[in-house]
Amino acid sequence: MIEQANPQLLIDLVNMQMPYGKYKGIILYKLPVEYLEWFNRKGFPDGKLGMLLNTLYEIKLNGLEFLLEQIKREQHKNA
Repeated sequence: MIEQANPQLLIDLVNMQMPYGKYKGIILYKLPVEYLEWFNRKGFPDGKLGMLLNTLYEIKLNGLEFLLEQIKREQHKNA
């Protein structure tokens, strides 16, 4: 059975800040791919943050950042 994608994950990626480390305070979707590649090699954190970073890594790896930009634009338009 294929799990349905959770749209809240994408919303969290454009709103949540990195809570620690070199990029503390940076919105997750703006993290550089090199940082995500480092996590991919070393291991993503446990829990929701790890799931978000892993999702973001896959999005950037596949050139789909435009989806996150579109979500961010829609949020600003509806604010």
